[in-house]
Amino acid sequence: MQLEHVGIAVKDIDVALRTFEALLGHPPYKVEDVLSESVRTHFFGAGSVKIELLESLDPSSTLARFIEKRGEGLHHLAFIVQDLDATVERMRDRGFEIVGDGITSGADEKKIFFIHPKSTNGVLIECCADLGVNDDSDDK
Repeated sequence: MQLEHVGIAVKDIDVALRTFEALLGHPPYKVEDVLSESVRTHFFGAGSVKIELLESLDPSSTLARFIEKRGEGLHHLAFIVQDLDATVERMRDRGFEIVGDGITSGADEKKIFFIHPKSTNGVLIECCADLGVNDDSDDK
């Protein structure tokens, strides 16, 4: 598994965009709504890893509740894997709790699943794969 992006939950996207544009020296390369999660994502390139700013589109969404409870900041770490089906089963076999129904569509043309933070020392973990990719790899 290789780190693909860091997800950051933000209250005020305008403030966050100004901050990260000044920090990184460029605007996000992509903005995308993930309506199934009621979030808008803003992706910045940052070397070999991306930064994803997460903006809630609904005050009752999971992300809005996260921000209300924990405040702004680290929301999740995302790791790229080659075989998402095998990885979700391997994580279940190893005792990790998978969030929701498992694999779903995510932002940035990815299929994703999440590992519950109570299984990973309080950090939400996302495993993702490019759409259409599902071959063997060293995801152990």
